[in-house]
Amino acid sequence: MNQSPWYAKAGDVVFSSRVRLARNVAGYAFPARLPQAEKAKLQARVTQAAKDAMPDLVVTDMQTISAAEAFAMAARWEISRGFAAQQTGVLLSDQNKTVGIMVCEEDHIRLQTLEAGLDLPKVFDRANKIDDAIAARLPYAFDAQLGYLTQCPTNLGTAMRASVLLHLPALASLDRVALLGETFATLGYTIRGAFGEGTEAQGALFQLSNQVTLGMDEQTVIADLQAHTLQIIEKERRAAAQCLRQPKIKDQIWRAFGILSAARLLEHNEAVQLLSLVRMGAARGILPVPLERVNALIPGIQPASIALLPDGTDAEKRANLVRGALGT
Repeated sequence: MNQSPWYAKAGDVVFSSRVRLARNVAGYAFPARLPQAEKAKLQARVTQAAKDAMPDLVVTDMQTISAAEAFAMAARWEISRGFAAQQTGVLLSDQNKTVGIMVCEEDHIRLQTLEAGLDLPKVFDRANKIDDAIAARLPYAFDAQLGYLTQCPTNLGTAMRASVLLHLPALASLDRVALLGETFATLGYTIRGAFGEGTEAQGALFQLSNQVTLGMDEQTVIADLQAHTLQIIEKERRAAAQCLRQPKIKDQIWRAFGILSAARLLEHNEAVQLLSLVRMGAARGILPVPLERVNALIPGIQPASIALLPDGTDAEKRANLVRGALGT
């Protein structure tokens, strides 16, 4: 029996928690200015250090996989879209895909840890321990005043981005997400699309992350973001209760479920919007479908994921996938 992916266990509001650390090795230029021969040496050195720290890590040379496979990994949040696009470098990941180390992305090392639902302290603790183990084997580029040195100046300091991926269909339907974003911007946090910087929100999925990395320690950021997220959870649940008092919203949820359960052709944008409604219905106990099945579909319906499936047009494959997952 196939094991469910980690993200299948996502909560009703918080899809996932993530911590990403940027690190560079002293004595090497940043990846954008690093000659290929030096880059190969660095990749081997970082890979060895990471494997010594975590022997079970699986090593993937990004040049050995197809573009479709790389972007499907990005759709599952295993790597960044930028790393998928450049298709160079090395990825080290654990068996569950909840730990990933991108070697020579924007920085020498991009370490990320993931967890379904809200548990920022847990993902930070895991990332911190792995980071310490690698730091014991490699000299990081660090300045007493600026903190960790990174290719992009906006990451100086802790070089940490902590984030939560949120499903906010009720707040979105009530046009409250923009105001929420303005409020959090004043506190040093930003709301983006589901796949981070430069992406738009799809299916009411939003990423909330810290903007400040200089002058604020990691534990404070983690504690603040955890507390802010708990407030958002309460706001979304109250908004959902308000929305579901309207027969029109319940009708939209059931119609979405009906279309997804019967469709033989599904384009990406339509599937995203309908699946968002179905997830809301599953999370609130309205629809007879487990939330875990809906969660697993969210990355599965992305174009890159669909491209890897055999037989049929993308619209046919997407419809078949959704019908199968919904038990119809």
